[in-house]
Amino acid sequence: MSEKTTLDKSATQTKPVTGSKFVYVTYIKTTQQKLWDALIKPEFTRQYWFGSYQECDWSVGASWKLMLPDVGCIDSGEVLSIDAPNKLVLSWQNHKLPEREAEGFSTATFLLEPTGELIKLTVIHEMAVDNSKLIEAVSNGWPAVLSSLQSLLETGKAHPGTDTFKPCA
Repeated sequence: MSEKTTLDKSATQTKPVTGSKFVYVTYIKTTQQKLWDALIKPEFTRQYWFGSYQECDWSVGASWKLMLPDVGCIDSGEVLSIDAPNKLVLSWQNHKLPEREAEGFSTATFLLEPTGELIKLTVIHEMAVDNSKLIEAVSNGWPAVLSSLQSLLETGKAHPGTDTFKPCA
């Protein structure tokens, strides 16, 4: 048996890391409650999340929908865990594009941790699909959304253009 064969055989016996994951961490000068409210209340999300709002009663097992005016539901799932204003975990399925919807449900976790005068916000979006098209998309979307959220909370103004959805041509 060659050395290459031995290495290949041992590699197949270890459990490979599977799935796709995106992690975003930022520190926001605000209160934990203000950040929590900005994550879930429509009067905030419409300002920084491309005009979207969420329909949910924010309890474990509750249905969750991300809505766009004039478009309807683009993402949906349910509240898997909630510990206001510390942690929110949602199951998440995209309905905007068929190839993303076909991947099934992902999980989005929002962690809010006080660190002195700042709140550490960690967003983890993951799913058990290798090379996920959804996770690829959110890895571009979350930074724009979350930096606009940070701007809104720290300056009173979201980034220009993040208050309205503009479909791709």
